[in-house]
Amino acid sequence: MKDLAGKARWVGALLLGAAAAWGHVVSMSSGYLTVNGVRAHYELQMPLYEIVHVTQPERTLLEHVRFAGARTLTQSCAPDQPNGVYVCRADYEFAAAPQQVEVECTLAAVTVPNHVHVLRAVMGEKRDEELFDLSFTHATLRFRPPTAAEIALEQAAGGFRRALGGPVQILFLAALALAARSRRELMALAAMFLAGQTAAVLAAPQTGWQPAPRFVEAAAALTIAYLAMEILLLPKAGSRWMIAGVLGAFHGLYFHLFLQTAGYPPGYVLAGAAAAEIAVLGVLALVLGRVIQWARALRPVQVSASALLAFGIAWFVLRMIG
Repeated sequence: MKDLAGKARWVGALLLGAAAAWGHVVSMSSGYLTVNGVRAHYELQMPLYEIVHVTQPERTLLEHVRFAGARTLTQSCAPDQPNGVYVCRADYEFAAAPQQVEVECTLAAVTVPNHVHVLRAVMGEKRDEELFDLSFTHATLRFRPPTAAEIALEQAAGGFRRALGGPVQILFLAALALAARSRRELMALAAMFLAGQTAAVLAAPQTGWQPAPRFVEAAAALTIAYLAMEILLLPKAGSRWMIAGVLGAFHGLYFHLFLQTAGYPPGYVLAGAAAAEIAVLGVLALVLGRVIQWARALRPVQVSASALLAFGIAWFVLRMIG
């Protein structure tokens, strides 16, 4: 048992170190660009709790949002304490009135790797919108109505990337794969998890409840800890599919916050998220199955569950203390 506990602490420390570097589960900001002839005005709004990750935010933030061919006229940044956001504003001038605007956004490089920036742009009566993260840093604002196919692809891709946006999401899927004692049970757990996630996304707007990002992060951490504890203490427990549905509802709150920020309807986003989660669950189940067979003497299920339990509790504590 001492050897097992030692392995669990070692793996848990590695997981926690990686997670601390990753930052918040919910990391988002909004931008608003208004183009009027050769002039453009941009406003960046970022939650104040994100600013702790940024060195010299009054200078750094606007340096990581660039509009090709635009010359900076004025810029300023200041906290808006009553609304809990940090606001940067800048005015730009183009050499000629643009028909489209090339944008480079690398905010994920100076905040946390899973940061998402939603940019909304207006040119007269024309509008456009783009979503930036660590893997998508360049876009062209064309100020034309997107086609139905473009809308579906963009929103599904957003859901796909957000489903895998941080260690908490991926480690929970690992715990779900570890909890399944057969292929059939894995399918039942995955189905109930997705059902719970979808139900939370659809029900949350009807309740009028606005969950705080810190609560969502803490709840997501506890889902990992709870599932790991069930694997360790109740290895033969039945009806895990019911637990998966309840835990999926907590993860649905994360997508609820994302949909509110992005302004997307849930359909394509949830479809993209489900595709990512099913694919990752399949890969994790295959890998864990092989590891369990090869290293049975080292009790890999118990060691992995212990590490996940340590991670979930530690992450919960970190989120609660800010």
